[in-house]
Amino acid sequence: MRTRAYQHSLRGSVLPAGETLLEVTDLSLRFGGVKALTDINLDVTAGKIHAIIGPNGAGKSSLLNCVSGLYKATQGKILLRRQVDEASEIEEKVISRLPPHKIARLGVARTFQNIELFDQLSVLDNIMLGRHIHLMKDPFVAMAWFGPAKRQEIRHRELVEEIIDLLKLQEHRNKPVGSLAYGIQKRVELGRALAMQPALLLLDEPMAGMNVEEKEDMVRYILDIHELAGVSVVLIEHDMGVVMDISNRVTVLDFGKIIGDGTPAEVMENPQVIEAYLGAGE
Repeated sequence: MRTRAYQHSLRGSVLPAGETLLEVTDLSLRFGGVKALTDINLDVTAGKIHAIIGPNGAGKSSLLNCVSGLYKATQGKILLRRQVDEASEIEEKVISRLPPHKIARLGVARTFQNIELFDQLSVLDNIMLGRHIHLMKDPFVAMAWFGPAKRQEIRHRELVEEIIDLLKLQEHRNKPVGSLAYGIQKRVELGRALAMQPALLLLDEPMAGMNVEEKEDMVRYILDIHELAGVSVVLIEHDMGVVMDISNRVTVLDFGKIIGDGTPAEVMENPQVIEAYLGAGE
């Protein structure tokens, strides 16, 4: 029952596993004369955890910024596919030039390497902010807080309580986020992204700065989100042990270009990947 409840309430798309969810074609990004990304071709499959790895400055965060709309690619196309429910047709939308808020409404959520929370607000309120794209648009009805507005608030809070339960944040739900340990704040940021009911969840180094115990906890929560809530995940992470343990597919960037792509085992044996991480042998 618990698994079924999460699948129905937190999942932003029912696109069948194995279908292409995100398609990046010939994507390039330049800042003046600096080439951040060059001719990136990448598919993300529904129902999978897809890791993007590479040395510092390889273009990993720039790629996520293009997908989420924070950066506008110099050239190329990003196509998102989703299916709202099993009775609906699969929708295709080119998101390359859309602003971030419209991409979010289509089901793309993300976390950032640096925590971006409201320190003075409680855990509950921070996660509730993730529901903003689903809120009623009539400000007068919302301010009155009766009838439809009140029922909407109750529905949103029920879903947020599921997230608090899933991420084991019950004892912190009413505490100001600024008073919490770093690892818990990262968990709250993950919860806020999940509150958007994403079809695709982009995680930019969710374990950066964590100790071993905190990393183990975060890995468990990512796997729960993936398995219980049925959310497809794109993950940027430097911990190769984590990447190889939980990823279904790995794409390797170096100097803004893809130098490897495949299963974790295939990537680990790729000579170009070994050279990028370890340097050329003498």
